[in-house]
Amino acid sequence: MAEEKLRLEDLMGEMKSEPTEDKIEDVAIIGAGVMGRGIAQTIAAAGIDVLVIEKDEEAIKISLEELTKSMKHEISRWSMTESEMKSILSRIRWSTNFEDIRTADLIIEAVSENLSLKLDIIKKMDKIAKEKAIFVSNTSTLSLSKIAEVTGRPDKIIGMHFLNPVPKVPLVELVKGIETSDKTVKLVTEFAKKIGKTPVEVYEYPGFVTTRAIVPLLNEAMYILLEGVASAEHIDTAMKLGYEFKMGPLEMADAMGLDEVLIWMEQLWHTLGEPRYRPCPILRKLVRERKLGKKTGEGFFKYDKNGKIIKEEK
Repeated sequence: MAEEKLRLEDLMGEMKSEPTEDKIEDVAIIGAGVMGRGIAQTIAAAGIDVLVIEKDEEAIKISLEELTKSMKHEISRWSMTESEMKSILSRIRWSTNFEDIRTADLIIEAVSENLSLKLDIIKKMDKIAKEKAIFVSNTSTLSLSKIAEVTGRPDKIIGMHFLNPVPKVPLVELVKGIETSDKTVKLVTEFAKKIGKTPVEVYEYPGFVTTRAIVPLLNEAMYILLEGVASAEHIDTAMKLGYEFKMGPLEMADAMGLDEVLIWMEQLWHTLGEPRYRPCPILRKLVRERKLGKKTGEGFFKYDKNGKIIKEEK
């Protein structure tokens, strides 16, 4: 009897030590641009190890430098400590080998908002990833159902639309495709909460909620500037003081990246055909001139190395 009891205890111990089938513990990110590294930082800050895949060593070097630079800026503002930065960086593993995603429970593609590029990445992921892996697309305008069509796991495809800067914005939109399962939604909802985000479930539709709502506001502010109604500074001041915005619409567009904003507008304009999404000519002009906002030091405003607006002398 005693031997049976001991054996039962051993079996119970073995069962407890086995990994939970539906637990997200191994995370990979494809793409280490602004969004990719922001997502990586957020996941690592929550105590989860994360693998980041980039195309080559040079891209990894640049991404790591930019990530370290942004966190050092937070340290200078007393919103992060050196030990926290070291802890975050120690949880991020970098690689150029796509095969390394084989063990991941959750794989997030965070490449540019280009459908053909995303489809190529997703197809590659589908061939390498384990059968139970969930695929996440960090898209802001594209169809999750269209993306899911190129995989053999449409029930495990879901969108997580993070907003920039990812470590600071507490929201994430969870976008369910036509065949996304309730189980996938549940697991990703739990994961979102674990990394400190408030998940908002949205139906698949161009622009979802946040992009669709903010783009007309940004566009209209640009048209107001184009028509000479007010200066960029005064437009932003009016919106900040009049509606308690933390940031005016033109500075917001600069922070998002004017090239990204243009892509969103063009996607919505071509998909929905609504005039409110037709990009303002001044936006096209700035993008042509590679004045892309804070990341290049100039957009609607000029910025110093810390991303602060440089006031023009009058």
